[in-house]
Amino acid sequence: QVQLVESGGGLVQAGGSLRLSCAASGSILSLSAMAWYRQAPGKQRELVAIIRSGGGTDYADSVKGRFTISRDNAKNTVYLQMNSLKPEDTAVYSCAAARRGVHFDSWGQGTQVTVSS
Repeated sequence: QVQLVESGGGLVQAGGSLRLSCAASGSILSLSAMAWYRQAPGKQRELVAIIRSGGGTDYADSVKGRFTISRDNAKNTVYLQMNSLKPEDTAVYSCAAARRGVHFDSWGQGTQVTVSS
């Protein structure tokens, strides 16, 4: 497994932006996919965005057009740029890594994102 450390969360007003970072302990080139999940209080964890080894990306419908997932292979870091934030985006955001397919078996500790109205 790979160690993942998220950063960049915080409190922001609705309409604002944040960029989350997920730093991996090793090369992310060996991973088949990386993703951002989120979990709001009382709700199930949901997949927000995924980036595959070939560069393909997918997003939850609720964030399409507002969030962008990207990666810097040289820094072994994956990012989540979040724009036009809404109060319903408030959640703990966690980074995940998969060594095969989209079976995510490494997780970060999570970072809190709070969007005020």
